[in-house]
Amino acid sequence: MRKRGFEIVSTFEDKGLNLPQRATKHAAGYDFEAASDVTIPSIWKSGIFEGLKTLLGKDEQSITQEEKKLKPVLVPTGIKSYMGDEEYLQLANRSSNPLKRFLILSNGVGVIDSDYYNNPDNEGHIMFQFTNFGLRDVQIKKGERIGQGIFLPFLKADQDVSGNVRTGGFGSSNK
Repeated sequence: MRKRGFEIVSTFEDKGLNLPQRATKHAAGYDFEAASDVTIPSIWKSGIFEGLKTLLGKDEQSITQEEKKLKPVLVPTGIKSYMGDEEYLQLANRSSNPLKRFLILSNGVGVIDSDYYNNPDNEGHIMFQFTNFGLRDVQIKKGERIGQGIFLPFLKADQDVSGNVRTGGFGSSNK
């Protein structure tokens, strides 16, 4: 019986991807690699100053347009993960990314729930969400380690009554 692990998403089969692995015997996290080349633009080059000017002008349509320029970039891994019902996969940034490359996980930490596996929208494809606060664009190359995943158990409250079924990817559990 399978407990937890990784598989390659069907659209990335035969692309030469590696399943996440731990770097050392005592490492908690499994290293994820980028499934393709991706450029993470600098927020400074993407119009942060224009965004601030727009915000001060309070023109709602202009604010919406400027926000689109500053959205995080999703870096595909080509990987999905299966796990027990009371487990999740926590996605964390590599410690060197903010220090050396000015890359932060836009959502702070990613949470991959067990019911994300094989969801109908994207087969449970795990992606890392980055923002580049550096002055230059950052190039991520296919096969480059971008983050790590840690399997963790979670606890439920006595009053837990959730019976909803996942029907999608990012933000799908919002009501």
